[in-house]
Amino acid sequence: MLDSLGSLRSLTAGPWIYPVVATSILLDVFLPVLPSGFLVITAATAATAATATAASPDVPSLLALLLCAATASVLGDFLAYRLARRGGARLDRAIARSRRLSLAQERLGTALARGGGLLVVLARFAPAGRSVVSLGAGAARRRSKEFLPWSALAGVTWASYSVGLGWLGGQWLGATWFSAGVSTLALFLAGGLAAYLIRRPAAAPAPAS
Repeated sequence: MLDSLGSLRSLTAGPWIYPVVATSILLDVFLPVLPSGFLVITAATAATAATATAASPDVPSLLALLLCAATASVLGDFLAYRLARRGGARLDRAIARSRRLSLAQERLGTALARGGGLLVVLARFAPAGRSVVSLGAGAARRRSKEFLPWSALAGVTWASYSVGLGWLGGQWLGATWFSAGVSTLALFLAGGLAAYLIRRPAAAPAPAS
């Protein structure tokens, strides 16, 4: 365990982990292949196990990691939203050619118009869902006060869940790569469930009697 702890800490120790995590989360709204969730989980796992074993204090703080991840998530969403909002006719044509983007734009508009943004929160977990929803909100010219509060809730929820998985993994399995892998798998499973809920057809309204 100590060897694993040292290995994880060598990758996450020092203040540089915060800008690396923030940059990865900020950019994965445009490049969903970036391993931002794995980075957050790995850093949280190392921090939890190092604290439990009174190891070196150069590991990241769980609270600082959570705030960093949540803030970067919201900023990335806002950046994609603003770019899409200013994209003009060219972006509109690109979205019209994409069935996925068009459907997301339609569902998002309906959800926000009804005062509910659960779709935004679910999309934060689904693969590439964050990108689709943020770009769709901007392209649909949704008002920022309709989208951003839900984006903030989504960012805090995702960051809390990811850091929480790392914390649980570090508590139960120690600072091992196996622990980080199990926690990352749990994040992927949540993403699969979110994707299923998003794609599930809405229930048809009951006919009037």
